[in-house]
Amino acid sequence: MTRVRRGYTARRRRTKIRLFASTFRGAHSRLTRTITQQKIRALASAHRDRGRQKRDFRRLWITRINAVTRENKVFYSYSRFIHNLYKKQLLLNRKILAQIAISNKNCLYMISNKIIK
Repeated sequence: MTRVRRGYTARRRRTKIRLFASTFRGAHSRLTRTITQQKIRALASAHRDRGRQKRDFRRLWITRINAVTRENKVFYSYSRFIHNLYKKQLLLNRKILAQIAISNKNCLYMISNKIIK
């Protein structure tokens, strides 16, 4: 039986993993075993943080809307504001409302006044 010359497939696999970990520091970018461990860890963190990012942005938008609605011209809280939006069937999502709150507060005040009346 002839000898199997191994190397090409394994080398290709290792170089692919090394390219992934080329920006890591120290042994995490040099040693094959630690590279594979760090790759698994990095991909797990990326998967976890994609969901966390959505949560964080939603919290940020809610905080921005709440800060503007509690200022002098609007006399109620964020929860009442969103409740009245749904009652009047004005389907604006929180991202758009936060952008309006930052860029043009008067527009948000007009929306809230329309809801009240």
